Amino acid sequence: MTEDMAPAGADLAGAGVAAPRRLRADAQRNIGSLLEAAKAVFAASGVDAPAKEITDRAGVGVGTLYRHFPQRSDLVKAVFQREVDACADAAPALAAAHEPGAALAMWLHRYTEYLATKRGLATALHSGDPAYGALPGYFRQRLEPALGSLLEAAIASGEIRAGISARDLLHAVANLCLPVAGEGTAYSQRMVTLLIDGLRYGASKG
Repeated sequence: MTEDMAPAGADLAGAGVAAPRRLRADAQRNIGSLLEAAKAVFAASGVDAPAKEITDRAGVGVGTLYRHFPQRSDLVKAVFQREVDACADAAPALAAAHEPGAALAMWLHRYTEYLATKRGLATALHSGDPAYGALPGYFRQRLEPALGSLLEAAIASGEIRAGISARDLLHAVANLCLPVAGEGTAYSQRMVTLLIDGLRYGASKG
């Protein structure tokens, strides 16, 4: 049994995104460490940062990086997928633990954190490279249903007014999170809080 995985460019449910095979526990740890390190390095130094900067942060060798992610695009796609999945998977957990309005607000703030990570990938994602062509569709397929379920529950409970779609809300938050000179994620979080307050205006809680 080896720690090899499918190439990171393999299709995931037809979306053209990485789909790992069953891995040994140590290989899974290495991949997790590499993706976490790459996320941080891309945010600080861009997607063209040296491989050694990523592997030093992950505590693995360069050979391990290239065994799992032969091309830089494989690594970028895997980081993107991992962050989208984490954001989408947070929705049912929040819904189970909180009232609908609170769950929605918490998820939107979680999505805001995700957008800050995505900015580190922007150079690659907007490069026109066909390797990244499937990622916008993957983003929509995972995040629209996740947000949609929270939004529907909050509207049904009367905590949020009706008349807004999950896609509109994803775009609205993304626009609020565009970079502002001298400001960071905390500023974006404040703007999203104002948006959430606006969603509550006119709600008819019974």
